[in-house]
Amino acid sequence: MVEPSNLAMFWAAVIALSIMIYVILDGFDLGVAILFGTTRDEAKRRTMMASLAPFWDGNETWLVVIGATLFAAFPAVYAVFLGAFYLPVLLMLIGLIFRGVAFEFRYRSEKMRGFWDAGFFMGSVVVAFVQGAAVGALMRGIPVEKNQFAGGAFDWLHPFPVLTGIGLVFGYMLLGAGWLILKTGGDLRDWAYARLKGLSIAVLVLLGLAFALAVTVDLSDGLVKGGLRFESWALVFPLIAVAALVAAGIAARWRRDALPFALTVVFFLASFLTLGHMMWPYMIPYALTVGDAASPDVSLQFFFYGGVIVLPVVLAYTIGVYWLFRGKTRDEGGQGY
Repeated sequence: MVEPSNLAMFWAAVIALSIMIYVILDGFDLGVAILFGTTRDEAKRRTMMASLAPFWDGNETWLVVIGATLFAAFPAVYAVFLGAFYLPVLLMLIGLIFRGVAFEFRYRSEKMRGFWDAGFFMGSVVVAFVQGAAVGALMRGIPVEKNQFAGGAFDWLHPFPVLTGIGLVFGYMLLGAGWLILKTGGDLRDWAYARLKGLSIAVLVLLGLAFALAVTVDLSDGLVKGGLRFESWALVFPLIAVAALVAAGIAARWRRDALPFALTVVFFLASFLTLGHMMWPYMIPYALTVGDAASPDVSLQFFFYGGVIVLPVVLAYTIGVYWLFRGKTRDEGGQGY
């Protein structure tokens, strides 16, 4: 195991932070899009789209940051990840394309509005599911030989990754419901409040099922055999995650519009810290560590000069957009979005 340099640690931190930002920002708009498919009310659908319009394309910028950083700073991880997840990545790209096209076309093609609405919904479900399934497959471990993926194309389709994929779909829906409560009013806000409890229970049940599977059926073949570690002090992270999830489920009682979204963000942050602690120092469990996979320091230093310019600009743009469009969404009679 190679000790990572300071530059390797810097770029690993950039990737970790970018993943977390992406999960929260694109997570809520994927969640809103999935909730979009659960109602036929055109007024609600129109307001859902309006609540996403200023943000959705900028949110996906962080996915580009993750991919570009992996390619430049950790090429071995990039190669193994794509080899292991060609099909999920392809499905995710198709889903993202359908989402983007549907977002622009549904108001300009009334005869095909049903098709574009279905594409918006199904594309979002696929994107959320494959992201969650990829996380579950990584937790089980990826077979690697000579820095190349050594498994099959469907290794990721195991019961544990399937459960984590379904769990992320419902997790994003919960995040989306929190966003709708934060950004909208009237009937749509009440509609979103009414879904908090059911979505929280669904996420909790799926997490419980995944944990039960990991310590029973998967005990000798996946997580434990692979070498996931967990120290007692880190129990604080999953405890915070569960507490935030339970609180989000009962947040409708308090009717504070910012609270459900904030609690769901805390749940995702705590879950991410739990996962990061369990996997560290691996980037591809349980084969490639941060030090093993990093590019030479000379290359990392060259990328650093570009990163200190580009990354603050992307972050400033993101903050600026959310500040500019703060407050409740106004739907101007269905014009445009």
